[in-house]
Amino acid sequence: MTTSVTTDSTAARSAPLGVGAFVEETGAMGYFILVSAQTIVLPIVCSVIELATVGGDDPVLVFGKWWVFWGVGTRLLVAGVAQISGRAPTSAILGAAQPSVQEKQLTRELGSANIGMGIAGLLALVPGWELPAGVAGGVFLLTAGAMHLAKKVKNPMETFATLTDLIVGGVVVVLGVDVVIRAIVAH
Repeated sequence: MTTSVTTDSTAARSAPLGVGAFVEETGAMGYFILVSAQTIVLPIVCSVIELATVGGDDPVLVFGKWWVFWGVGTRLLVAGVAQISGRAPTSAILGAAQPSVQEKQLTRELGSANIGMGIAGLLALVPGWELPAGVAGGVFLLTAGAMHLAKKVKNPMETFATLTDLIVGGVVVVLGVDVVIRAIVAH
């Protein structure tokens, strides 16, 4: 696997899960920065700031809340908007250099689902909504990442998206398991 990243429009069109306009403007490096921020950096930074300033008796819920907000909420909302607007490169992943009408329609439908899950993920900031807001998007990202694992040939952006899908999905599953176990033990 090569470690070089191209920044031409072909690479932008083959980026998984959207943000095509951002990739076109900033190149592949911009994609890596945006997705890194949404799925790793901002959830950790926001969690640490909240725990340091507000406190909180439950670090799992604090970290889970911010991972749902950033990793599910903002990531899927941005991807969905890009997919619906037609600026997303997602349809190129379906295999055609020039996406068909059906591939464009499928991409827009995926974009609609991503917008819905993204908006739900943003609700993680409402107390008690961390888990319900994150379940659909977390399960989606985890299964999408798992399905991408089987694909042998991936460009660097798709490889990175696969990794970050698995990270966010895994964190949401840990949050879900933690909440369910606590509920069982409490009764």
